[in-house]
Amino acid sequence: MTFTAHINVMPLKELLDPQGKAVMSGLKNLGMGQVQDVRIGKHITLQVEAASKEEAQQIAENACQKLLANQVMESFEVQIQ
Repeated sequence: MTFTAHINVMPLKELLDPQGKAVMSGLKNLGMGQVQDVRIGKHITLQVEAASKEEAQQIAENACQKLLANQVMESFEVQIQ
């Protein structure tokens, strides 16, 4: 079966996010002072061939750990559909 893995990779909360800070500054300059914080990450979609949803989850998490996310600086979340 083919599963779709949706992966969100975000910088760790403890680290500075220069892209987020730049967007935050731009939003404030546009008069959108209601926005309190901005964090910029990446969204990755994988098509995974696996026997079960659990196996697809493991494959996607393995891809994140080995390639898609730098675990020193980023966290990731995987959702399988």
